[in-house]
Amino acid sequence: MKRSIIITGGTLGAAAGLFMLVNTLPGCRPSTNVQSAVTGDAANKAYVKPGAYDEFYNFVSGGFSGQPSVYGIPSGRMLRNIPVFSVNPESGWGFSEETKPMLMTTHGFIPWDDSHHPELSQTDGVPDGKWCFINGNNTPRIALVDLGTFRTKSIIEIPNSAGNHSSPFTTGNSEYVVAGTRFSIPMGTDEQRDVSIDSYRENFKGTVSFIHPDPATGKLDIAFQVITPGVNFDLSHAGKGPSEGWFFFSCYNSEQAYSLLEVNASQKDKDFVMALNWKKAEEYAKAGKGRMVPGKHYMNWYDDAKHTGISEVRNEVLQLDPRELKDPTTSCHARNHRTVAM
Repeated sequence: MKRSIIITGGTLGAAAGLFMLVNTLPGCRPSTNVQSAVTGDAANKAYVKPGAYDEFYNFVSGGFSGQPSVYGIPSGRMLRNIPVFSVNPESGWGFSEETKPMLMTTHGFIPWDDSHHPELSQTDGVPDGKWCFINGNNTPRIALVDLGTFRTKSIIEIPNSAGNHSSPFTTGNSEYVVAGTRFSIPMGTDEQRDVSIDSYRENFKGTVSFIHPDPATGKLDIAFQVITPGVNFDLSHAGKGPSEGWFFFSCYNSEQAYSLLEVNASQKDKDFVMALNWKKAEEYAKAGKGRMVPGKHYMNWYDDAKHTGISEVRNEVLQLDPRELKDPTTSCHARNHRTVAM
């Protein structure tokens, strides 16, 4: 038996070549007969009756929609689209006066973003279902969604950052949510200023921000930032067991290129993995080490008692510079274990 397929091509104006019938493919006969395919129980295994719970729940980032969605598994049902970084006509999110403060930034009211990497809060290194964190990539932000209500509880802007793809990654007991800047920036002021791109290696640095969610309220606050080399951070994961207390970051652009990145950031055959001792960094921060630097940002959270969003503005953040601290808090290694200076 042979079956026909239709291949489309060309344009509507070129009738010749728009359709071509091919009768040379052997048919793919199913291994089971029609009756067994109809009466099989695959659909029944995925069926979850109304009012019943799925076995698993999949939290999916929405990309440029700015919103995460929640799907049940095995049913495949979309259970909820959670308004976070973008306005939502269905619920009035971002339209009502009560929710507009949640989308405020130092750039004004920003009702959109590019959301990535939803991650659940953890207890003893195991997801506990209390909160879900998600990032806003373009206007650097982190949001906390309360999984008791499936509503956004807190959104914080990340200063001294350009691109927030490297987030939000949590420590084993959700002491911190970590956000690494994807692109390096000139440090030293929160005002726009001209900095020569030719001075990239000396003036441009990266940061890794440690954001603390209040255990009782879920309100997000930046505890401290760590200055890093001017490379591009991507993904990260907190260590467990023997590596408890460390954070590991993948990166690219060890070349520290600043033009034609597709070419110039691919010259070396190795990039780095950064290992950061967050326990030591926390120790320094609590001991008052480091310095307060400009870093204006908005802290937004929803007050359930008052049924309204509230914005606070912070003008500074605490930064730790590994070059100035006695003990090393970070190290960068290529796959051949070559160490680079911080």
